[in-house]
Amino acid sequence: MMKNLINIGIPSKGRLRKDVLKTFSKKKLKLISERGERDLIGSIKNKSNIKILYLHAREIIERLGDGSLDIGFSGFDLLKESEINTQNKINVIKKLDFGNANLVVAIPDPWIDVQTIADLEEIAFEFRDKKKKRLRVATKYPNLTRDFLFSKGVTQFKLVDSLGATEAYPFTGSAELITDITSTGETLRANNLRILKDGEILKSQACIFTSKKNSKKKGLKNFVKLLSK
Repeated sequence: MMKNLINIGIPSKGRLRKDVLKTFSKKKLKLISERGERDLIGSIKNKSNIKILYLHAREIIERLGDGSLDIGFSGFDLLKESEINTQNKINVIKKLDFGNANLVVAIPDPWIDVQTIADLEEIAFEFRDKKKKRLRVATKYPNLTRDFLFSKGVTQFKLVDSLGATEAYPFTGSAELITDITSTGETLRANNLRILKDGEILKSQACIFTSKKNSKKKGLKNFVKLLSK
C-alpha cells in the first residue's frame, strides 16, 4: 500500500488554503484531519491510498521537486522563483481561477522622477557614482527580481532578503525599493508605494502541479484528472 500512496500537498494557511479546500469540496472529496485545522497530516474519506500534507506553499514546490509529494497546490510565482533544476522536475497540470496576483517593482511615492525601469537604471547609476553604494531592493523573490532587472539593463543594485512585511523596508532605511506580490495594489498604496509603469515581473495564480518523478504511480493519473476537470 505504501508504495502506491499518493501524497498531496495543500497550503497550510491563508487564502490559498481556503480556496484549495473549496476545490476538494466541489469534487465531493471529504478531507479528514484527526486534530482539526491545525493538523498537518490528513486524509480523504474512502480513499485509503491518499495522504494529505499541509505545508508552506514554498515547501510544496520543493517537495514536488524532490518527489516526496506527487500532487501539489501552490502559486505559479513560487514555481518560477525556484531553482531551474527544481522547475524541470515539476509539471504544471492546471492553472486555477484563484490566487491571482502580480509580482511587481514598487518604489516610494515621493520618487516622482521615477516612472519606468529606465528611470530606475539612471537612479541606480547616480547611487553608485554619488553615494558610492548600490540601490537596495527588498524582496522575497530574489531569483525572479534579479533576472527581471538584469533583462531590463539594471545592474547596479543589491538584493535584500525580506523576512516580513516587505512594504515597510523603504521606510525603515533597509532598502530603497521593493519587489512584492500583490493582487490589488491596495497594500502598496496604503504604504506610500507605487508600481512602476513597466514594473510587472510576473503574472501568477494558483496551480495544480505534479512531480514528474512519480507520474507512473498507480491511480495518480485518474486522481489528477478528477482534480483538474
